[in-house]
Amino acid sequence: MIRVAVNGYGVIGRRTADAVAAQSDMKLAGIVKTKPDYKARLALEKGYSIYASDNQSFDTFRGAGMNVSGVARDLIKESDIIVDACPDGVGARNKTTYEELGRKAVFQGGEEHRVADFSFVAQCNFDQAIGRKYVRVVSCNTTGLCRVLHALDRAFGVKRARVVLARRAADPEESSKGPIDAVVLDPITVPSHHGEDVMTVLPHVEVISMAFKVPTTHMHLHSLIVSLKDSEASEGRVEEVIGDTTRVLLIEGKEGFKSTSSVMDYARELKRGRSDLFESVVWRDSIKMLDGELYMFMGVHQEAIVVPENVDAIRALAGGYTSSESIALTNSSLGILK
Repeated sequence: MIRVAVNGYGVIGRRTADAVAAQSDMKLAGIVKTKPDYKARLALEKGYSIYASDNQSFDTFRGAGMNVSGVARDLIKESDIIVDACPDGVGARNKTTYEELGRKAVFQGGEEHRVADFSFVAQCNFDQAIGRKYVRVVSCNTTGLCRVLHALDRAFGVKRARVVLARRAADPEESSKGPIDAVVLDPITVPSHHGEDVMTVLPHVEVISMAFKVPTTHMHLHSLIVSLKDSEASEGRVEEVIGDTTRVLLIEGKEGFKSTSSVMDYARELKRGRSDLFESVVWRDSIKMLDGELYMFMGVHQEAIVVPENVDAIRALAGGYTSSESIALTNSSLGILK
């Protein structure tokens, strides 16, 4: 059993902790929290061991009458691999402790590539991650793009991908954030960092991206224009390739998928925990070949898509698995459709 600690219990940390607990070859050693809020209480109700982030946090938990098993350093010592799901930038600071205690760690896309010098998407580069000390699971948008572009590159070769991202402005629980009645260029400059991040996983694929935020809390929507090397690529063949790609779903407007809200309604009907959609979704109707270029729309559920990648990253660091073995185990445990 791989003993896993989850350091940080926010949007990604909570989901990753549940996913780790669902694996037959892993044991959730505990989670790290900074304060005794309702999320901490729910974690205790699930039977998870809570560790405070530091001694001051420990005293706060005890003062609130909430049982904690120790501080983060104690949990790290007891674990084989740490999933660092702390806010952006904190993981890089935590790395010093992981190095000192000789523990392997999985970082998130909010950290820079250099935190691990290896950016990870399971179906793209699992084998290259085997046995490493550190990997960085890339962001939700990068994960979605890598899944699709990797599949297209293997089948047809990709000359260049141009991507425009309409990004959700905030997660559902972030009531203090906007924008309200606005579309915010983020960033204003071109290109955005998203394409550069994809190239940390797929360095031979040129990706140019632009991004803006829209006033919604569920899902990002990507518009892709992909130049393919294979001049004989057809819409039908592209549909086959995407349809055969694990963790990517083909959906159709004629079935009622007219917006991201209908996709999230579908996710709710799947009856997964938190209505999570771990798969990227591509609208079949949007797949169009024009003058040798492929056009399509893709949706990304930002709260959930990187969760299976974190589970696979743990197995890659632990060793003893092939990519297909790990992906199959993760998909089965999380109810991923294919």
